[in-house]
Amino acid sequence: MNAVLPPAVDVRGRVLIWLTGGFITCLLIANLTGSKFFFLDLFTLPNDFQFVHHSVGMISFPVVFLLTDLVNEYYGAKETRRMTWLAAGMSLLASGIVMLARLIPVDANSPVSQPAFEEVFGQSNRLLLASLTAFLLGQFCDIWVFGKLKRATHGRMVWLRATGSTVISQSLDSFIVTLVLFWGAVRPEDGAVWTLPQILAIGATGYVLKFLLAIGLTPLIYFGRWFVRVRFGLVPLPPN
Repeated sequence: MNAVLPPAVDVRGRVLIWLTGGFITCLLIANLTGSKFFFLDLFTLPNDFQFVHHSVGMISFPVVFLLTDLVNEYYGAKETRRMTWLAAGMSLLASGIVMLARLIPVDANSPVSQPAFEEVFGQSNRLLLASLTAFLLGQFCDIWVFGKLKRATHGRMVWLRATGSTVISQSLDSFIVTLVLFWGAVRPEDGAVWTLPQILAIGATGYVLKFLLAIGLTPLIYFGRWFVRVRFGLVPLPPN
């Protein structure tokens, strides 16, 4: 008797696997590289409103925005929330594995010394807490706003729900991650505690960067929809 084979994953399932895989990868990279902060002087701004004290983990956020909107568009809010929880769980798993790697004794001939390894991967629990808290709240806000705008426009005006949901949700993300990370912490350059105006200024500049990214990503949303439709024949879900 021939064995009964499990049903093959259909096209919608395969596309979702790829979208979810890219989404999780972006979050893992953001958390692993998040301990490096960058400085950008793109505009002539006051010293208290420069692009400083922001994590290079922000590099992957444009892809996160794009994938969130595509999954929301083609699979709905429930599947997008499931993807978000899965990414958060994998991030915690990765952090646990990194912590175990830090605890294992280093070999004398290791090409990377223990201090160097700690300097790169020894980011604080506070940074992880700030990142995941802001990520979850920002994502759930994005999913909710996306659905509201899609229903309000009867499925039209893709740019409005894609850009609008990101612009609103990232205001929440930017200020939460900054408050959790810097509240009560001391500045390494002078040992003084961060003040609330300084924290809010960092959150504001972070939001400006994400706002510009959201606007710049709008054409990619249309390209992503076109690619998924032409290459895989998927149709967006109707407003519900």
